[in-house]
Amino acid sequence: MKKESLKKAQIAKVESALYRGAENYFKDNGFTHVPSVPHIVDITGACEDVDTLYSMDYHGQEAFLTQTGQTALEILLTNGIKKVCCMIHSFRAEEETDCRHLTEFPLIELEFTYDPKNDGFELLLNHIENTVKSMIKEALNEENILLRLGVDTDKLKLITEEPFQRISYDEAVKIAGKEWGDDFDAEAEHKILYHFNQKPVFVTRYPEEIKFFNMKRNRKISKVVDSADLLLPHSGEAVGSAVRESNYRLLIEKLKKSQMFKIMSGRGKTLKDFSFYLDAVKANPVPHAGCGIGLPRVTQFILGTKDIRHATPYPMNKEFFSK
Repeated sequence: MKKESLKKAQIAKVESALYRGAENYFKDNGFTHVPSVPHIVDITGACEDVDTLYSMDYHGQEAFLTQTGQTALEILLTNGIKKVCCMIHSFRAEEETDCRHLTEFPLIELEFTYDPKNDGFELLLNHIENTVKSMIKEALNEENILLRLGVDTDKLKLITEEPFQRISYDEAVKIAGKEWGDDFDAEAEHKILYHFNQKPVFVTRYPEEIKFFNMKRNRKISKVVDSADLLLPHSGEAVGSAVRESNYRLLIEKLKKSQMFKIMSGRGKTLKDFSFYLDAVKANPVPHAGCGIGLPRVTQFILGTKDIRHATPYPMNKEFFSK
């Protein structure tokens, strides 16, 4: 077997172990796996950046390849399931062919309801941390492969034994040398990780204006949302998460003000195009939260590589078929 092919096979086994680790956590904690989350969606299958949507004609109607199964999972929560999860392939029409971006990648997602008497944000961060640690532990069961790939397994073991660092967006801005209201690019993320000795870091409560419309507005600080990104060494942002807005009036208000809606309105979309999701929230506004875990970013962290194309057997980008 050629060296390159052997490495692809080894990386595939690491990916498999990571996914198995997430599955183990979900199974042990009562999550319902939903294999039927659609990959052909309306506009509610988009993330923040609608310019990276792949559009298509679906029997005479405009549709898109999904970027997230989030809203599909949320709708199941409004129908009585307490905890749901899935793994989809997320499609992004990324123009960059670089060490950070892929046009298609596996995305592990979870959503759960919670009692409003409890702190949904704290529950969310705990679920994320415990899921990622379960993934790392399962990958460590493939220690022989990791060692052949040059991975420092002792460092990974230590990470599973320590709590992840948590800082506010305000703190992160100062560390990264950014202005309040800026999103973090790769350089800023790595400055933050360097500050914390290359250990996982949650950055919490971002400005509302730079995040997805359905992230819950913080009830004490109205200019921020109850969101968190998990930054991992080498890969940067690997998990995006938030408590979801379940107040229908606020949800409509936030959607109308969002950059996403402004862009899509210019392309002929209206509130009606979001009704699949909005109607479900209006009918049963349960408090809930969730996240998306980018599998290649976690694999990149495990392998310790600076290039995401070296963290998956099939690094999909716009040049993939021209090789």
